Amino acid sequence: MNSLIEWFAKNGVAANLLAIFIAIVGIMTIGTIRQEVFPEFSSDMIYVRVIYPGAAPEEVEEGISQKIEEAIHGLIAVNKVTSTSGENSSLVMIELNPGTDAARALDEIKTRIDAIDTFPEESEKPLIEEIIMRKQVINVAVSGDAPEKTLRHYASKVRDQLMALDGITQVELANVREMEISIEISESALRQYSMTFDEVAMAIRKSSVDLPGGSIKVEDSGEVLLRTKGQAKESIEFEQIILRTLPDGTRIRLGQVATIIDGFEENDRESFFDGERCALVKVFRVGDENAIEISEIVQQYIKDSAHLFPKGINLKTWQDDSIYLAGRRDLMIRNGVTGFCLVFMVLALFLRFRLAFWVSLGIPISFLGTFWLMPSLDVSISMISLFAFIVVLGIVVDDAILIGENIHAHHERGTPGLKGSVAGAIEMAKPVTFAVATSIAAFAPLIFVSGNTGKIMKFIPLIVIPTLFFSLIESLFILPKHLSHLRKVDNIHQGKGFVGAWRRFQNRFVMRMDQFVIRIYKPTLHWCLKWRYLTMATSLAVFMITMGLVAGGHVRFTFFPPVEGDNIAAAVTMPLGTTTEETKRAVMKLEQAAIEVRKELDAETPDGYKSIVRHMLRSIGSQPFMTDQSRSGGSVSANITGAHTGEVHIEASPAEERMFNAYELARRWREKVGVMPEAENLQFTADIFQAGDAINVVLTGANFDELQDAAEWLKDKLGDYEEVIDIADSFREGKEEIQLQIKPEAEALGLTQIDLARQVRSAFYGEEVQRIQRGRDDVRVMLRYPQKERQSLANLQNMRIRMPDGKEIPFNEVAQLTFGRGYESIRRIDRRRAVNVTADVDTSKGNTQVLNTALKKEILPDLRKKFPGVYWDFEGEQSEQAETIASMSYLYGIALIIIYGLLAIPFSSYIQPIIVMAAIPFGLIGAIWGHIVMGMDVTILSGFGVVALTGVVVNDSLVMVDYVNRKRSIGLSEMESAKQAGMSRFRPIILTSLTTFAGLTPLLLEKSLQAKFLVPMGVSLGFGVIFATVITLILVPSMYLILEDIRTFYFGPNDKL
Repeated sequence: MNSLIEWFAKNGVAANLLAIFIAIVGIMTIGTIRQEVFPEFSSDMIYVRVIYPGAAPEEVEEGISQKIEEAIHGLIAVNKVTSTSGENSSLVMIELNPGTDAARALDEIKTRIDAIDTFPEESEKPLIEEIIMRKQVINVAVSGDAPEKTLRHYASKVRDQLMALDGITQVELANVREMEISIEISESALRQYSMTFDEVAMAIRKSSVDLPGGSIKVEDSGEVLLRTKGQAKESIEFEQIILRTLPDGTRIRLGQVATIIDGFEENDRESFFDGERCALVKVFRVGDENAIEISEIVQQYIKDSAHLFPKGINLKTWQDDSIYLAGRRDLMIRNGVTGFCLVFMVLALFLRFRLAFWVSLGIPISFLGTFWLMPSLDVSISMISLFAFIVVLGIVVDDAILIGENIHAHHERGTPGLKGSVAGAIEMAKPVTFAVATSIAAFAPLIFVSGNTGKIMKFIPLIVIPTLFFSLIESLFILPKHLSHLRKVDNIHQGKGFVGAWRRFQNRFVMRMDQFVIRIYKPTLHWCLKWRYLTMATSLAVFMITMGLVAGGHVRFTFFPPVEGDNIAAAVTMPLGTTTEETKRAVMKLEQAAIEVRKELDAETPDGYKSIVRHMLRSIGSQPFMTDQSRSGGSVSANITGAHTGEVHIEASPAEERMFNAYELARRWREKVGVMPEAENLQFTADIFQAGDAINVVLTGANFDELQDAAEWLKDKLGDYEEVIDIADSFREGKEEIQLQIKPEAEALGLTQIDLARQVRSAFYGEEVQRIQRGRDDVRVMLRYPQKERQSLANLQNMRIRMPDGKEIPFNEVAQLTFGRGYESIRRIDRRRAVNVTADVDTSKGNTQVLNTALKKEILPDLRKKFPGVYWDFEGEQSEQAETIASMSYLYGIALIIIYGLLAIPFSSYIQPIIVMAAIPFGLIGAIWGHIVMGMDVTILSGFGVVALTGVVVNDSLVMVDYVNRKRSIGLSEMESAKQAGMSRFRPIILTSLTTFAGLTPLLLEKSLQAKFLVPMGVSLGFGVIFATVITLILVPSMYLILEDIRTFYFGPNDKL
C-alpha cells in the first residue's frame, strides 16, 4: 500500500482523475435515486385472504382458517401463524423466520394452499401475497353534492386519465362500493310462476353468454371466425332474458318476474370529504418512481382538468406525502449543510485554512461516492438515509484529519512538500486503515438487526459504510498530492486581507491551545499516570454510578418513540349489529368535536401560521386510515369494515407551517369527545409510524369463556393506571344468529340439509349468477329476494321451500330454528384460539417500559394463578423490542470480536487491543449523560448510536496506543512514551471529536417533531464521543501503564506487551 500511496502522490493527474471520476458518477446517479419518506421494506409476512360470502365466523374458522393452518404447518420458513376468521372472510398472517427468502417461502405456501381441495364451494380463490411496507403517494378526492353513482363514474374517469399519464403506473379507487347488478325476485312472484331460484339462475347463465364457435375456412376469402354473442351487461339486456317458453308460444322474460337494480354491493359504506360525499383515487409509487414527481404530475392534472368536470364536482388532493417528503428532505439537507459549515469552521480553527479546505473536500467526494452506490445497494433518499449522512458527516473527516495533521507536522519540522506529504501519509496509513475498518465493523451489525425496526435502521450502515470506504480512498490516494503543495509559513504576520487576518487569529488560537496542553493537560496527564490506579478506580466509579441511574429507572427507556405525522384520526367501533344510523351519529359526534377543536386552535394561532386542519374525511362503514396503519404494522386486521365501524380523519398542515403539533390536536380532540359509552372501542392516533401497540398481551387457551373472563380481568387491572389509554381487546360479541336444522319429517319427504341451506342462502344472501367485466370493473350479478323481504324474521317464516318433486312447503314445516349469538371474529395463534388485550400509553404521564415491567412481574403472574388454563405472551411493541434487543446484543458481540481482531493485527499483540476496547464502556457514560442533559428518554435508536459510537471511540484510542508503541520502539520509557503520545496526539484527537460533534450539532438542536425520533442516536454518538475524548487522553495512557505493571509483575521487566 505504501508504494501505491507514493505513486498517487507523485502522479497528480491520476489522483485528480480519481477524485473527478467519483464526483461525476455520483452527480450523474443522484437524479436516478428514488425518493420516499420512509424506505420500503418487506415485513417477512405473507398475507392470505379467502372470501367466503355469507358465512359466519365459526363456519369460516372451520371451513377455511383451520385448513390453511394445517396445510402450512411444518414449513421450515414459517415462524408463526395468526388467523382471524370473521364474517364473510378469513385472514391468515404468516410470519416468516428471520433471513428467510420471502419469494421462495411465498411459492411454497401457495403450493400448499392451492393443494387444498376441501374449501367450501361458495368460497373464492385464496389471495396470497407478501406484505410490503409502503403507502400511496397522493390521493385525489372527487367530491360534490351528487349521487354515489355519479361520483364513482367521475372517480373512475380520473383514475383512467391518471393511468394514461407518463410517470404514473398504479392508481386505485378507494372509499367506494363495488358495482353490482341485483336481480330481485319476490316470494310471491316465484309462487305465481311456480319457479325456483335454481331455474332462474340456470336460465340467466344459459342465455347471458359469449362463446367462441371456432372458424369457417372459406377457399376464396380465407378464414371467418364464429362467435356466439349474447352476454348481458346492462339491466335492460338482463330484462330481455327468456326464463320459460309456454306451449302456446308465450315467453316469460326476466323483467316480468324480477326487479333488476344496476347499483352497488349491499354494504353501508360512505365517505364525506370536507362535508361532501366523495370517492377517493389513490396514486401509488412503483419501483424507482419519484414520489415528488408523481405528486407534481397529479397536481398539474387537477389544475388542467378541473374545469372539464361538471359544476359542483370538485377535485382536491388529499394525503399528499410528497409535501411531507420534501419538507423532511429539505430539513435534513439544511441540517447537513449547517453541520458541514460547522465542521469546516472547526477544521479552519485548528488547522491552516488551505489544509482545512483540502481535508473538508473529503466530505463531498465521499458523499458522491456513496450516491453512486446507493441504487446498487437498493437504498433510497429518505429521512433515514439523509439522517445517516448527517451521522457520518463529522466521522468521515477523521482519517483525513489524522493524515493531514501528520503531513502538516512533517512540513513544520522542515521536510519539504512532496517528500513530507508521502512520509506523513505512509506513517499514518496503517492506523488510519484499521481505524476505518473498526468503524465499519461497528456499524455493520446494524444491517442484520431483526424486526421491523431493524429493517428501517439498516439503511444507516448502508450509507455510513460506503462513505467511510470512500473517505479512506480519498485520504490515502487523493489528499497527499493536494497537501504536497503546502509550505511552511515562516512569518505569520506577513499575510494581507482576510487570509492574513485569519492566519494570525488561527495562529493565536493554536498558541493558546499549545499553552493549554503544556500548562494544564501535561501536568494533569502526569498526575493521572502517576496515580493511575486511582484514575482507573474513579473512572470505574463514574461508570457504576451511571449504570445505576439506568438500572434504577432514573433514566427512562422507551423502545421506539412515536413519530408525529401530518394525519390525525379518530376511529370508533360500535357493538356488532349496530345500525348504520347509530354509527353515523357516533361519527358525526367525532366530526363535530374536531370542528370545535379546529376553531379553538385557529383562535389561538397568531398571524403567519396556517390553520392546523387542511381537510377532513368522514368515513362510515370502514376505517381506511386505521386499515393502512394496521397493514403497515403487519397486523392481521388488514381490512377494517362493517356497518358498526367509522372514522374521522384529519389532514393537518405541514409541521413547518403550523403553530400546534398533531399530538396537541389529538389530545384536545379526545378531551372534547369525552366518554362514548355507546362505543365498544374509540381510538385516536397521530403517529406516522409505530413499532406496534405500546401494551399488547396475547392470551391463549382451550376454553374461550375462560379467555374472555381473563381478558376482562386484565382490562380492569390496566384501567387502574392513569397513563394507560385506549384499552381494548380483540374479542367482540357477534351478531344475533338463527341456526337452521332440518326436521326429520322433511327428510322423509326427500329434502336434505344442503337443499335447505342453499335455498335459504339464495333467498337472503343471494346466489352469484355471473361475473361480468364492464370496463375496469368486475361486476357481480346476484339473484335474491328484494331488500324489503329480507328485513324481518317474518320474511323467513313466510318463505316456501321447494321439494325435489316441485312441491312448495312453508319454511316452518321443514326447519326448526335455534336462536343464539356467535363471535364477531375468531382469532387463532399457532392453531389455538387467542384474545389480545391492547392499550396505548400517554407518554406525558407514564412510561411504556415501566408499565410492561409491572405487567410482567406483578399483574400477569396473578392472572396465571386466577386462570390456570390461560397462557400469556407479549405482542406488538414489547415483542418487537425483545426481538430487536436480542438480535442487537448477539450481533454487537460478534462486532466486538471482529474489532478485537482488527486491533490485534496492527499491534501484533493480544493484550493491547484490550486497552483500546476498554474505552468502549466509558463512551457509554457520555451517551447516558447526554440523554440526561438533553432531557430525553433512552430509546432503541440510542442503542444504535452506542453501537456506532464503538467504532469512533476505538479509532482515537487506536491512534494513541499506536503512537505509544512507536515511541517505545525508539527506546523511550513507558511513562515518557505515554506522556509524549498524549501531548502529540492531543490536537488530532480533540479535532476528530469536535468535528463529529459539530456535524451532529444541528440535528441535536432540531425542534421538528418528525426528525426528533432520530435525535437520540445523535445524542449517543455526539456526547459519547466528547466523553470518550477525555477517556482517550487520560484513561487510555493510564491503562497502558497498568497493563505494563501487570506484565512486569508476572513476566519480568524484559517482556513487552
